[in-house]
Amino acid sequence: MKFFLHDHMLFVILYFFNMIFLFIFYRKLGGFETLENVYYFIFLSSFLLGVFLLFRYFSYKKLYDKLSKLPSKLEDTLSSAGTAPIAVGINKLLQTQYNLYQEQIQRYKCKQAEHLTFMNQWVHQMKTPISVIHLILQENEGEPYVENIRQEIERISRGLNIAMNMARLDRFEHDFSVETIFLYSIVTEAINDQKRYFIRKRVYPEVKIDVNITVKSDRKWLKFIVHQLLVNAIKYTVGENKKITVSAYMTENGKVLEVKDQGVGIPQKDIRRVFDPFFTGENGRKFGESTGMGLYLVNEVCKKLGHKIEIESKVEEGTSIKIIFHQ
Repeated sequence: MKFFLHDHMLFVILYFFNMIFLFIFYRKLGGFETLENVYYFIFLSSFLLGVFLLFRYFSYKKLYDKLSKLPSKLEDTLSSAGTAPIAVGINKLLQTQYNLYQEQIQRYKCKQAEHLTFMNQWVHQMKTPISVIHLILQENEGEPYVENIRQEIERISRGLNIAMNMARLDRFEHDFSVETIFLYSIVTEAINDQKRYFIRKRVYPEVKIDVNITVKSDRKWLKFIVHQLLVNAIKYTVGENKKITVSAYMTENGKVLEVKDQGVGIPQKDIRRVFDPFFTGENGRKFGESTGMGLYLVNEVCKKLGHKIEIESKVEEGTSIKIIFHQ
């Protein structure tokens, strides 16, 4: 009610002045007896209305500008809408909404931080029993069940690594350090980490990288990228004596690290979506191990590091994924 009265006060004042002019016109100027008097009254009323509209326009100009221009960021909604009664009310409303929104965001951030902390602790806790199982398997080497258990443990380890890196991705800005990295060194490390997987699938790695070629990146995250590309290449390579070639070379766009396999390839209808989270596609359903998060994480990490990723694939011929380092 208060805002209604304040907002319509000017209309009441306009009506009051118009009545005063009408009274004066009848008592002092002879009323509407001549056409000139009619025109004069119309002029006075129109002039009063014009002054009122101009005053009202400039009083509400900031509010009109605010309503006609959509904000590009949340803070823009806090800009003043003017000093008119309705504008003041809108300012208070938007400020209250902003404060409530910020409180909800802070609660969400706290819950997310707790969730990420739990995920990190859980992953690290799971690594301890996995290490113990590895030791037990080494002590029982030669038993028929050892290799099967080892395969399942490796699958669990890969899943835990995905979960851990997914959790770390939200804090990426606080978890990377750019340095000069020798590509040959980091690729050979990643291949050695997956040597059992290579042997079991009877797939052979081929490295075509000059030992002196370097790039600027974060070592830990780049190793994760190479590791994930190798895992995917091995997983989707069917048949014996197939090769996975990892090469590095210079182009006009920068240095390129390429992982090329001779696997089943990606259907054309799926290739545009391979970087979407949780997308498994036709191959993922066939092989049954895909989480749909590997290439998504690789793509997200590349974006944050300023690297570009490209993929080419043909069904039954293989897949090539290139990481381009803009130096």
